[in-house]
Amino acid sequence: MATTADIGRGMIIKLDGSLYSVVEFGENKTARAAAKVWARLKGVDNNRTIEKTWNSGDTIFPVRVEKKTYQFLYKDDTGYNFMNTETFEQITLQEEMVDAPQFLKEGQEVAVLINTETDQPMSVELPDKIVVKVTYSEPGLRGDTATRTLKPARVETGATVNVPLFVNEGELIRINTKTGEYVERVK
Repeated sequence: MATTADIGRGMIIKLDGSLYSVVEFGENKTARAAAKVWARLKGVDNNRTIEKTWNSGDTIFPVRVEKKTYQFLYKDDTGYNFMNTETFEQITLQEEMVDAPQFLKEGQEVAVLINTETDQPMSVELPDKIVVKVTYSEPGLRGDTATRTLKPARVETGATVNVPLFVNEGELIRINTKTGEYVERVK
């Protein structure tokens, strides 16, 4: 058994029959009352985001999760198809289980979170930053660089990302998959 002292960012806990990932947590202390522990939780098996408060020292129920490396193969009518890079076993997952499906490209390695109690995949995590090619972008206006002006650009995965004016079609850029923002140009 674990207590609220063991809570950490990224931990997956079972709460009211559902699984939640800890996004943020903290502790509130007052002079007269006992300390309280709060957490912002994101649903793993549902699309809910909730906040939960416990008394300090309360029991929580963490779920043991394994991260396995899978390779994205293709998307079809049944969902997104992935292959385990060690056993070559293939699985198909629905779009809501992928954290940023708009940035998936064929052959890309991802981490699949597996619930060890049921051996079922829970979600797919892309790397924090990926390199993609810009397939379409309007040319920037010369001399319009005094401010941090952004323009939309379509990347090879089909997603649209706001990029600085100096980024042109055919260049490689690094983007943050968690926020969907441009990070830097890659040489």
